[in-house]
Amino acid sequence: YNSFTGDDHLLKESFHTVSETGITARPALDLISTADDYESKINLQYHDKTVNLKSIMSVMSLGIGKNADVVISADGDDEEAAIADITNKMKELGLV
Repeated sequence: YNSFTGDDHLLKESFHTVSETGITARPALDLISTADDYESKINLQYHDKTVNLKSIMSVMSLGIGKNADVVISADGDDEEAAIADITNKMKELGLV
């Protein structure tokens, strides 16, 4: 995974999924629960589609499988803590 910032202080983290099943409903719910702890706007990008990481339907609509490259972005006062916590959760869940 790689961390980088955009032009308007948007914090982003890129990941390569290694889980055999990708991001299925159960890990998606764990990620959403983690994202919900933060006020920042948090998005998940896969290919050319970006969705709200706080919405299970949006996350599941991406169909993220194994060996997928995704980007999580956060924009807000607590963006650094949000990205750090979501990164840790993805590692804990064996997604990356």
